[in-house]
Amino acid sequence: MPNPSYQERRNQVESYFDRTAVDAWKRLTSDVPVSGIRATVRAGRDRMRATLLDWLPADLSGKRLLDAGCGTGLLSVEAARRGAEVYAVDLSPTLIAHARERLPSDLPGQIEFAVGDMLAPEEGDFDHIVAMDSIIHYEPDDALDVIAGFVQRARVSVLFTFAPRTPALAVMHAVGQFFPRSDRSPAIIPIAEKAMRARLQGAWRFDGWEIGRTERISKGFYTSQALELRRCLEVHQ
Repeated sequence: MPNPSYQERRNQVESYFDRTAVDAWKRLTSDVPVSGIRATVRAGRDRMRATLLDWLPADLSGKRLLDAGCGTGLLSVEAARRGAEVYAVDLSPTLIAHARERLPSDLPGQIEFAVGDMLAPEEGDFDHIVAMDSIIHYEPDDALDVIAGFVQRARVSVLFTFAPRTPALAVMHAVGQFFPRSDRSPAIIPIAEKAMRARLQGAWRFDGWEIGRTERISKGFYTSQALELRRCLEVHQ
């Protein structure tokens, strides 16, 4: 069977996070107690979020940031605490509604939460774009198209995560096939770090950009790898 297109997989992701898993996702992104497996996922996501935030400037005053696939908005809030003007977009209306309910009232920066596609061009350009675990469900070619869309709209950096191809992740993916289909999340599509780098370095769409920092975080049932793309200094100037 052919690989699902970006739009088909996008629809699957939207359905899963807005219907099947919304209550579990709300709990996972809060501080209420969760089961052992979900606790490892929460801890891994907390570490990943902290890593991506560490890669952003400490002072984001006057900067625009796109939080692509923002979920319940935890990264958006931290960026706004640094003074950023954040456009936070997600496919799930339910998660966006929850993010708005959680929004603190004392942020130095601003957050606009919106329901929509992370590639929609209507909001213009950004200084920084962050996509935490937002492209892990897409086939490599589609994921590369998404990243290429990001670099067209970013002035300084694009930070994203992908699922690295590891033996442990392959086992967890195989185990997941035993769950009832209605309980499964859309499949995570792993790609080896070397293959990801080769794709980025070999595509003309990334001319003027360079690969910066990278970090893999593995915590129980959570495995994800962050990668930084930076606009080359001579181009940026």
